[in-house]
Amino acid sequence: MQIYHLHHLVKNSDLNHHGTLFAGRTAEWFVEAGFIAAARLTNPENIVCLNVHGMKFTKPVRSGEILCLESRIVLAGSSSLIAHVQALCNEKVVLNGFITFIHVDKMGKPTPHNLNVEANTDEERSMQDTARHLRK
Repeated sequence: MQIYHLHHLVKNSDLNHHGTLFAGRTAEWFVEAGFIAAARLTNPENIVCLNVHGMKFTKPVRSGEILCLESRIVLAGSSSLIAHVQALCNEKVVLNGFITFIHVDKMGKPTPHNLNVEANTDEERSMQDTARHLRK
C-alpha cells in the first residue's frame, strides 16, 4: 500500500476560537489527502467522497506547526475505495480516520474500477479489517 504525504503549515487563519486547528479546515485537508491516494490509483474525475468514517483528534495543533497528512488506500470493493488518513505533527499522530470514495461514471453512477489492494504487513491487515467493518 503506497503512502502519500500532504503537508500544511498551520496559519492563524486555520485556527478556531481556542487558538487550535479548526476541525472544519482539518476536514478539508483530511478529505483532500484521501482523495490524492484514490486519484493515484484511478482517474480523479471518477472519484467522489461517500463517507468520512471518523476524524479523531488525539491532541491539539497550533499555529506555526506543520501538519503532515499520510494517506493510503487500504481496501477496494467493486466500485469503492477506502482510504486511511493519519496526520502527524512533530512526528506524533494527532489525528486519524477513514474515508470511503466511490468510483463513478460521467453520469455519477457507481462503476467498477477493477482495482485490488493487498495488505502486506500486520499494520496494513489491521487497517483493512477495520475498513471492512466500516462497510457494514
